[in-house]
Amino acid sequence: MQAILNVTTALSVLLLILVLVSVRRARIRVEYSVSWLAAGVALLILSRSGGILDAIARMLGFPNAPATLLLMSGAVFLLIFFRFSVIVSNLRDDNVALAQRVAILEYHIQSIRDHGNS
Repeated sequence: MQAILNVTTALSVLLLILVLVSVRRARIRVEYSVSWLAAGVALLILSRSGGILDAIARMLGFPNAPATLLLMSGAVFLLIFFRFSVIVSNLRDDNVALAQRVAILEYHIQSIRDHGNS
């Protein structure tokens, strides 16, 4: 049981370091890193505070704390992935709209050039 909590602690510290380095090198935008930082901090706190984790496990009816931690972390990361799927979908829609506007502008510029040469 303690081994799972230690591995979780190490992974959460690794996640925090990875996110901070990525923000510093401008590989990820700050507004997107907040979700990952919050998840990493929550995972770190829960993996190091046995009392809170035991209380949550009893409240949810799970037999042990590490299983509760793994379930909660999986749920949080699924929510983060869903949030980023929504963001990527919106960016794709915006990209299509932008490409259409550029095509319209190119058409108008070409028609202006054609009328100027006539």
